[in-house]
Amino acid sequence: MVASAPVLLLGTGVRVAMFGIMPGSGDVLTNAPLGPSSAEEKRRERQDRRSDGTPGRRGAASHITKRRVVALVGDVVALIVLIAAIVFAVNHERPIFAGQPSVVQSLADRVPATKPILAPLAAPADTGRLATLLKSPQFAIDSAAFAADLVRTGRMSQERADSIAYYAVREAYQDGIPPAVIFGVMLTENALFVSNALSNVGAVGLMQVYPKIWLKSLGEKFGTDLASDSTNLKYGVYILSEYIKKKSGEQMATPSEVQKGLLKYNGCVKGTNTPNCKTYPSKVKNYVERQAESLCGDKTFYQCIAKPFMDGLLGRSVATTAQ
Repeated sequence: MVASAPVLLLGTGVRVAMFGIMPGSGDVLTNAPLGPSSAEEKRRERQDRRSDGTPGRRGAASHITKRRVVALVGDVVALIVLIAAIVFAVNHERPIFAGQPSVVQSLADRVPATKPILAPLAAPADTGRLATLLKSPQFAIDSAAFAADLVRTGRMSQERADSIAYYAVREAYQDGIPPAVIFGVMLTENALFVSNALSNVGAVGLMQVYPKIWLKSLGEKFGTDLASDSTNLKYGVYILSEYIKKKSGEQMATPSEVQKGLLKYNGCVKGTNTPNCKTYPSKVKNYVERQAESLCGDKTFYQCIAKPFMDGLLGRSVATTAQ
């Protein structure tokens, strides 16, 4: 018999509600699914992933492509900057050994096929007076002799001697001072050739230039790094040319004028500050006569500087018998 409605049973003061069920209905209720099927859950999850905005396989591929493009653009920019730097360097810089041709010229000489490519990078040729002198055979001879005498002192490598000789002879040609004078002053002032040498009174470098006196007037023209050999030589040779004055109409200084100029270079005008400063010209002379073998041979100091490189500078022979 099947109960179709709840039956109230009255007992001893207790009301019990009984609900009748069909046979087997317990199994149906307890085993029935409480949510969607597994297939339905997977379908909904896929739909959720599509709508949540996170990149899928196609989105990820697009993102990677963008990153590669950005990286490629960065590489191209870096390459352009590098090429620009190389072009600037080969156009303006020279190899470490002074007096050598520019990088562009060296490459073109060694590989002639590159000339059409490198021609736009080459700096315009300098046709000025000094540039012409620097290309002359005499400049090569004087520079080689100056370097040989520096190496012979035993205090300098050939490479550094070549560099210093190039700058020293170049300034000699520029300012009209015989290379032998520069050689003797350099040895007198700084016999160890220490570029950043500093005296007890503040003089600096190969030619012992006084910054307090000369930087203000020559700094803009020559630079301010007196520890640089090239800069120091510019200062030193220019100062010598200011002190070794020739008589009006004369093409070369007399021995007396050279002595006076050397005393001024040493700061020995009256000799009150440095009692033995009057021997300075003799020291310069002795260094030249003892160690400037390539520059002067067996000549005396004044013979060596009396008929100098001036022949080449003036473009004609200059005869003199100054002793």
